[in-house]
Amino acid sequence: MTPWQKSSFSGNSNECIEVRTVDGMVEVRESDSAEIIVRTTPKKWARFLLGAQNGEFDSHGDFSA
Repeated sequence: MTPWQKSSFSGNSNECIEVRTVDGMVEVRESDSAEIIVRTTPKKWARFLLGAQNGEFDSHGDFSA
């Protein structure tokens, strides 16, 4: 199990997404709702990251902060 990791863009805020690896699966949670965890495979996570890097999900974000 790896420790929870959050983006350096989150600073000291508790309003962030955290990710870790457990038993070969990727787990994702919101730091302020830590009891809710989404699990996925490393392959699906990698595909999501590629889409995020490509800007495919930018319309869902609020970049004003």
